[in-house]
Amino acid sequence: MSYHGPAGVEGTPVRVHLSGRWEPVDGRFHWSGRIEPEPRVAHLLRSGRRDVELRIADRVRAARLAEVDPWGGVRITGVGDAPWPPPPADPTSAPEPTEE
Repeated sequence: MSYHGPAGVEGTPVRVHLSGRWEPVDGRFHWSGRIEPEPRVAHLLRSGRRDVELRIADRVRAARLAEVDPWGGVRITGVGDAPWPPPPADPTSAPEPTEE
């Protein structure tokens, strides 16, 4: 599962590149990725702020800023439901047959 697109961090519009996986050790979904360079987000992290809210469409998730990379992007992580919406259903796929 992954998402690349627009998002918001503490009211600042950003673009993110995120992916996630189920972690069998704790049984939870872990997601992480990178926020494209945005000086306001890098400033949040450099000023000591790590815990933020990530908004994608109408979904808001708690997240943690990790580090600023050499290009000015910021690594972001989270645990729990994915912050991106599920992909739309494939209209060309037929429903599974059921036995009655």
